Amino acid sequence: MLKRVVWLEGEFGMTVAAPYGDQPEIRVAAGTLRGTSEAGVAVFRGIPYAEAPVGVLRFAAPQPVQGWDGVRDAVSYGPPPPQAGAFGMDKLSQAAGDDWLTINVWSPELEPAAGLPVMVWIQGGAYGIGMSSLPEYDGSRLARDGDVVVVTFNYRVGIEGFAQLEGAPANRGLLDQVAALEWVRDNISAFGGDPGRVTVFGQSAGGGSIAALLAMPRAAGLFQRAIVGSAPGTFFSPALAADIATACASELGLRPTVDDLSTVAPSLLSVAGDAVTDKIGQWVERWGQAAYRSILFAPVVDGDVLPVTPWQALADGAGRDLELLIGHTRDEQRLFNMLDGNLGSVTSSQAAAALTALAPGPDGARRYYEAFPTADPDELHELVNSDWLFRMPTLHLADAQLAAGGRAYLYELTWPAPAMDGAIGACHGLDVPLIFGNLTAGLPAMLLDGAPEAEAMSSLMRTAWTSFATHGNPGWPAYNPTQRRTQLFDTQPTVATYPEDLSRQLWQSHTFSALPLLSQP
Repeated sequence: MLKRVVWLEGEFGMTVAAPYGDQPEIRVAAGTLRGTSEAGVAVFRGIPYAEAPVGVLRFAAPQPVQGWDGVRDAVSYGPPPPQAGAFGMDKLSQAAGDDWLTINVWSPELEPAAGLPVMVWIQGGAYGIGMSSLPEYDGSRLARDGDVVVVTFNYRVGIEGFAQLEGAPANRGLLDQVAALEWVRDNISAFGGDPGRVTVFGQSAGGGSIAALLAMPRAAGLFQRAIVGSAPGTFFSPALAADIATACASELGLRPTVDDLSTVAPSLLSVAGDAVTDKIGQWVERWGQAAYRSILFAPVVDGDVLPVTPWQALADGAGRDLELLIGHTRDEQRLFNMLDGNLGSVTSSQAAAALTALAPGPDGARRYYEAFPTADPDELHELVNSDWLFRMPTLHLADAQLAAGGRAYLYELTWPAPAMDGAIGACHGLDVPLIFGNLTAGLPAMLLDGAPEAEAMSSLMRTAWTSFATHGNPGWPAYNPTQRRTQLFDTQPTVATYPEDLSRQLWQSHTFSALPLLSQP
C-alpha cells in the first residue's frame, strides 16, 4: 500500500517526513512536484525531463531542464509531440503547449529507501505517432499489483524526431529517450525506485527503440534489463533517411535543413509527411521495402548516435551483461490486413508481390511456397509480412544475444484476440492492454472485446513482466540455440520449442542491415 508520507529535503540537508493526503509532494533535482493519489498509487504526470525542443532548440539534442521555484503541479499529462494523421493522432496532438518532453511516474511507495524495481515504458507508433497520455499506457495497475515504479514519457516522433536533416543530430527521438532515462537515473529514488534496477520495456517501435538503445553508447548503464516486444526490423541508412526527408521537405517547397524547417509550424511538417505517405507507391523503386510497407521513419544507423544495427551490436557483446526478455505475437500482420481492408481477401498476385518484396534472398519467394505448400494467399501474405517486419527481427535479437554469450528469455503471444470472433488472431498490439492490465481503456482494448478470459491472460503477462523486472527471471527457462524454449501465452500457457520454426529456417542466414537507398534521383 502507498505510504502516507513523502520525504522532502529539509533545511540544512535534513530529511523530513511530510503528510500529504491526496496530494503527495516530492522534490526532484529541478524542484518540488505535487501529484495525486489514485487507488493506492502516487501519480505524477507531465514532469519536464528536458527543455521544450522549440525555438533555438528545434531539431536539437534534448537539453537539461531548468529548475522552477515553488511547487509545480504534476497532475496532468504534458502536450504530445506533433503526430502523423494515422488514427487521428494529429488531432490529439493539438493540445496547447510545446513542452513535449515530459515524463510520468506511478509509485506504490514513495519512501526513497523503498528501492523498488523501475519499469520504463517506451511506446510504439511506427516512429511517427505515439504519446504517453493514451489511456492504454496508464501505469496504475501495473505499479500497484506488481509493486514496481512505472515510468512513461513522450519523445519526438516523425520529422521532429527521426528525419535526417542537415544541421541536426540524427535520431533525436532516441536522444530524447536517453535523456528520459538519465532523468530516471537522477530522480527516481525520490519516487521509491532503485536507479540500479531499471527495466526498459516497449512494443513495436518502442521495442525497436529499445533495440537501438542496446546499440547506443550514450545509453550504456542507464538500464539493467530490457523487454523487447515485436521489434520492427526497419533501420535506415543515412542515404535512405535523407532522401525521405528531402521528399517530405519538398512538399513544402523547402530543403531538409534546420535553416529551412526550423520556422515551419510543427503541424505543417506532420502534414507534409502524411502527403508523402499518401503517394508512397511512387517511391518503391527508390526506397524499396520501406516504401512497400509505407514506413517513412526509423532509427538511422548514422555511425555516431547509432553506430551499428542492434543485431550487430548484440552479436558484438553490447548486451552481454544485460538480461533480455524478447518476443512477439503469432499473427503480427493480421491487424494491418484488417486496417487495410483485405483481411481474408488477399489475392494470389498480392501474396506473390509481398513474397517478391520481402522474402529473404533471391529465391525467397520460392522457398516460402515450398515451406508452406498448403498455405493460401492470405496465409502466405500474412506470414512473410509478419516475418519481415516483426517476428524474425525480434527472434534474431535473441539469437544475437546468445551468440555473444548473453542471456535471453523468449516468448510468443498465441492467444487470439476475441474481437471479430477471433478472426484477427494474436495480432500486433494485442499484448499492450494485457501487459498494462488496462482491459477496457484505449483503442487496443477493443481487441479484447470484453472477454472474461482477458483478465487471466493479463495476470499471466503482468506477473512475468514484473517478475523479470524484479528478479531477472520471468518464470520459464532461458532461451538456448538447441532447445529454443519459448513461453507461449495462451489459454493454456506452456513452454515449448519456438513454434515458428519453418520461418526461422527460412530466415536463419539473413542479416538485418540498415535499409539502403536503391537509386539516386
